[in-house]
Amino acid sequence: MKEGRSRGGVSPPGGVSPDGVSSPGVRERSKLGITLVLIVWFVIGLGLRLINLTGKPPWTDEFSTLVFSLGNSFLTVPLDKAIAVNTLLQPLQPQLSTGIQDVLSHLLIESNHPPLYFVLAHWWMELFGTQQGIVSLWGARSLAAVFGALSIPAIYGLSWIAFRSSVVSHIAAAMMAVSPFSIFLAQEARHYTLAILWVIASFACLLTATRHIQNQTKLPIWLIFGWILTNALGIASHYFFVLTLCTEAGVLIFLPWRRYGEIDREGRQRNTLPFLKSPWKQIYLVAGGSLVSGLVWLPIFLQNSYGNQLTEWIQGSKSGLAWLSPIFQALAAWITMISLLPVESPHLWVIIASGLVMIVFFIWAIPLLWRGIKLRLQEPQTNLITLVLIGLISIAIALFFIFTYFLGIDLTRGARYNFVYFPAVIVLLAASLGIYWQAPKGEMQRWGIGGKQAVVLIWLMGLFSVITVVSNLGYQKYYRPDLFVQLIENTSEQPVLIATTQKTHVHIGEMMGVAREFKLTNSSLNPLFLFAHQQQNPQTSTISLEKTLKVLPRPVDLWLVNFRAPTPSLLKQCTLETKSLPAIDGYEYQLYHCP
Repeated sequence: MKEGRSRGGVSPPGGVSPDGVSSPGVRERSKLGITLVLIVWFVIGLGLRLINLTGKPPWTDEFSTLVFSLGNSFLTVPLDKAIAVNTLLQPLQPQLSTGIQDVLSHLLIESNHPPLYFVLAHWWMELFGTQQGIVSLWGARSLAAVFGALSIPAIYGLSWIAFRSSVVSHIAAAMMAVSPFSIFLAQEARHYTLAILWVIASFACLLTATRHIQNQTKLPIWLIFGWILTNALGIASHYFFVLTLCTEAGVLIFLPWRRYGEIDREGRQRNTLPFLKSPWKQIYLVAGGSLVSGLVWLPIFLQNSYGNQLTEWIQGSKSGLAWLSPIFQALAAWITMISLLPVESPHLWVIIASGLVMIVFFIWAIPLLWRGIKLRLQEPQTNLITLVLIGLISIAIALFFIFTYFLGIDLTRGARYNFVYFPAVIVLLAASLGIYWQAPKGEMQRWGIGGKQAVVLIWLMGLFSVITVVSNLGYQKYYRPDLFVQLIENTSEQPVLIATTQKTHVHIGEMMGVAREFKLTNSSLNPLFLFAHQQQNPQTSTISLEKTLKVLPRPVDLWLVNFRAPTPSLLKQCTLETKSLPAIDGYEYQLYHCP
């Protein structure tokens, strides 16, 4: 992939071009080759995202997607009474009578997410059959996988806009194809891969606007309305897309100050800021349109009574060593954008070996990548775009820590929230590696590893990391209902009641995973479930459990699962299981044998 001057005669950043040739016929063959290689990255990326797609059980957030996308409601699940498996799973059954209006009404009342992805998922899941009467998990997850694969050509386009280099663009596409963080998001029935597409599109608009700011030219109409529409769709996909817009605003504020005090071509010092000149008037129009597209959701967001309850897990004050946990959580998320070996393996020796390999890898890779970034900063053609990418990443990280330490909302606990700036990381990574790919043989070595070898090695590290993710040895699911059902089947020899406290549909989703495993494995136990509703007073859940036990036939094995309330005095008639039982991710439990 030789690079030279662009067709228009203007040297793009880095003085590069995808062609490097003047013959039209050769240029067409070069374009065809570039397209074919991009198709290869797309096919690889899509294939990796579809591997073992249903091998990991769905967790409670995915059940939210399944239920709301079907146009069903969690409110139909009976509370404070023992119910059967099929009754609990009824919201997962597609109904011919439901439509988009049902999706919108249930989602906007019971959840705190905007509806765009759920509407698309409603149409998508209609293409797939059911599994024993309940919605297809493969069908639901495959939509996120497809959007994840589409981010590969999208990141190619963003990298091209940034650096006008087919080398950088192909490296970005290749890295996106095997990024463990991207694979993790693409294998969940959630909206993050769609949001990433809007982040890429919005960043593309920002980088295009950056060139207009640099040249002091007006933004074209298509860019203005395209940028507003992209931002509107991004907010309609995930409210945290607003953080992406905040990072862009920070970069735009920085750009005029960067040239303040410089000497222009006429030899005059720039002592004024061009906030009233082109293209700033058009940028204000984009900002206004984006603001309006966000404000339309504010009344819906504020009237949602479940908002605070659904985000309790990232709220709260910190004390002691807990102040350090966000730092390590953020660090773990950054690392997995490039590499993730099986550090969550059940075997200690695998964990230790994986940790050591990753430490050695990053000791080698970080100085190499930083050197490539510094070289991009030294090039006049790539300096500004590189600074913009660094700014997007730095501002986003700063916002995460401001929310965590000053507002009491720990965004670092959800690695998936890093989607708001993830594409900028991939493009910056590709820009750095592009330096090494184009370096003459024998130069740009580290530890005896040459330029192209270094790029291939980093890509292979990502490829090996994919195996970790798809095998559930990294980015493990928070809930393991499959293991919990196995435990119940191997432990209980009499009828089973599984009781939990319930505040929101999150707690229903926790038990849906268990019920789904019982149904799909055709278990002979046929357990009953109790959702002991709780608002402010935990005693309400205790009373609900006690009333249920009084009318339930005996004997029964009572499994208290994630039960956040005092145990009723009636349980004194039962025997607490004293045998040591294994811990199960997502399910804290106690077993009582009630004769």
